[in-house]
Amino acid sequence: MKVLATLLMATVLGVVRGVIRTPLEAFRPSGEIHLKRPDKLPLLPHRRTAMQAKSGLKILYQIGMSEEDLPECRARQVCSKADLYDATQPWIERKCRCLGHKPCSSELSADDNHTLSDKTTLYKTCEPIKRLPKCRYFKDAAWTIYSFPDTNATQQIVNCHCPKASMTYLLKKLSYTTATGELGNQYQFACSPLSRLRCSRKEPCKLFSVRRRHEQIDEVNASTICQCPREHTCPRHHTEPGVLPGVTYAAEDIRTYHGYCMPEPTLDTYRFVGDKD
Repeated sequence: MKVLATLLMATVLGVVRGVIRTPLEAFRPSGEIHLKRPDKLPLLPHRRTAMQAKSGLKILYQIGMSEEDLPECRARQVCSKADLYDATQPWIERKCRCLGHKPCSSELSADDNHTLSDKTTLYKTCEPIKRLPKCRYFKDAAWTIYSFPDTNATQQIVNCHCPKASMTYLLKKLSYTTATGELGNQYQFACSPLSRLRCSRKEPCKLFSVRRRHEQIDEVNASTICQCPREHTCPRHHTEPGVLPGVTYAAEDIRTYHGYCMPEPTLDTYRFVGDKD
């Protein structure tokens, strides 16, 4: 009985571990984007507060605690990911080491010829991106993320770069067998033009998926669903007014939030009357 219980627990833990390794970029539950907001949308009590920009840039390591612990990069693999979601506290996740002791760019801009931009994330590559072909909308896989069942690491291989004014979406999820014979998942992402659909009444305009990474650092994937009507704006941050909490997925340590179109604030107009002569 104890052996059976142990095997059952190991199976459950294996399933949970596999779920936890789902890349946040691939986490967009289809059922989440069709929820209707209540007639009266309350403001969240946890408004976003102004933060002082930290002098030191926070660097996380996907594997280990230093550069020496990272594996060597494959061809066209993303070596670093710079997260600019919170402009006051950007952070970088180091993925792998470039061959030949080449440095992986840590610039917080996309002007270094080694950067692919998607939403608020900058993906850095060892090779110049000018060598990459341009992706076709809805057809080509811009990049593929491989998850490994034995570690928390992922590999992101770039195939082409998206046209300007576009974003990526999950094209398909496939299974593959690793070099050690284990079963892993690969997530292929394709390019799409920015959505021009207008939001219908009570329809969320943005979906936020949030995962805690380190202390006060949250990894956030914000997916735009539709465009707000005139004189309305969609929240840019999951702690701004107009955002409601959604479903929490404890196994994956992911919280979801729905952003709704809010009326633009009206500026008070003051008329100054000078003294007449």
